[in-house]
Amino acid sequence: MTEFDVLRTAAGGMDAQRISLDVAARNVAASEADGEFTRMVPRFATRDASDVDVSDFTDELASDFADEPTDNDASPIRYLGTQAQRGVGVDVVTEMVSVVDAQRAYEANASVFDAGKRLMERTIDLGRL
Repeated sequence: MTEFDVLRTAAGGMDAQRISLDVAARNVAASEADGEFTRMVPRFATRDASDVDVSDFTDELASDFADEPTDNDASPIRYLGTQAQRGVGVDVVTEMVSVVDAQRAYEANASVFDAGKRLMERTIDLGRL
């Protein structure tokens, strides 16, 4: 474990919540359109999870969120894609609750990131003494 793991984990959590907000926005837009739409749910896994079956996922957001890690991407969280909730239509109230949940989780991850940043700053200051 390195000193950057706290920052990396919190940043990965913020990125996951950003994706969740994008999926919720797609669902809200679908609920306002004419016709029947299936509610989409984002799915995530840890980077080291090799036993995840991704055959049921549609990847509507693949252009924005690459699944393959890059050399700079050491986030512990991997976006798998969206999965349709079978038999569930899009409901605005459900999506607004999802947005509030994602917002709160994003704020929690941002707080952890700030605490990790302050910890690293103090460690650097101690090293200067």
